[in-house]
Amino acid sequence: MSAPGDPPFLERRSYRRRRLSDAARALPIFGTVLFMLPVLWAAGPGGTTARSGLYLFGCWFVLIVIAAALSRPLTRIAEAARDDKDDAR
Repeated sequence: MSAPGDPPFLERRSYRRRRLSDAARALPIFGTVLFMLPVLWAAGPGGTTARSGLYLFGCWFVLIVIAAALSRPLTRIAEAARDDKDDAR
């Protein structure tokens, strides 16, 4: 049995896979929060439709780039796990 102060050992590949999948799951929540900010701006005196529209398209673009950046490593990890599973048979 390990001592209570010892941190649990996590394999690097499984730890990274879990953190990437957590980030992919949190991305829609993050996007929803970003898309709701123009609603708060509308209450203020400086909010314009053009500014809000540009902000929304900018956020949309950034979310697409982040999703693409997260999907590549997740795909590689899933393929490696599938290959390991096939090798075990």
